[in-house]
Amino acid sequence: MEYEILYQPSYSLLKVNLQRNEAISAESGAMVSMSGGVKIETRMKGGLMGALKRKVLGGESFFVNTFKADEAGEVTLAPSLPGDLHAIELSGQTIYAQSGSYIAASPGIDVSTKWGGAKTFLSREGFFLLKISGTGTLFLSSYGAIHKITLGDGEKYIVDTGHMVAFDESVEYNVKKVGGLKSTFFSGEGLVCELRGPGNIVIQTRSEDAFLSWLIPQIPRKKGD
Repeated sequence: MEYEILYQPSYSLLKVNLQRNEAISAESGAMVSMSGGVKIETRMKGGLMGALKRKVLGGESFFVNTFKADEAGEVTLAPSLPGDLHAIELSGQTIYAQSGSYIAASPGIDVSTKWGGAKTFLSREGFFLLKISGTGTLFLSSYGAIHKITLGDGEKYIVDTGHMVAFDESVEYNVKKVGGLKSTFFSGEGLVCELRGPGNIVIQTRSEDAFLSWLIPQIPRKKGD
């Protein structure tokens, strides 16, 4: 399987070239186009309970589409929001990703949910993160551009929860307030992730929550609403 990410970072498009009998799985609704020799199989990944867990707890789609080439062809995929795409090569390791960032993966990649502990109670990601592991190519999407940071052993880094995309299993994290209670409510920052290396973290340059906070007050309302 060969791939190319086009039009980065604002309106990225993933172009996947499949040889005969090769396949790629993608979130429902991610397909933009495909060749005539490529077939779609739609199923509940992990069975009914696995699909429910991914949908209800992980925020992912109930169904997963698998694109398989009966003959050489291509599939193009794109996220629902304007932003970037990021490819990660996994070789038996595990990463954790925020809900909604997973878009596609080659066979051999498993996507499930993991209890994040009470520390995620107030975080944007909620109680559960996506646990992604296996061997193959993983594609994540973002709102805005992707920015990758590599942390050394014991190195700390702070990221607003609305800008998190993914991090290695080796990275420790904790969700906390920005300063005191007054700072949390009035600074415009809210909650942050405190991460400690070693490992890689991936963040996005824009926040959906920040955009909605700006957009909603601009929407005209009927008198009396």
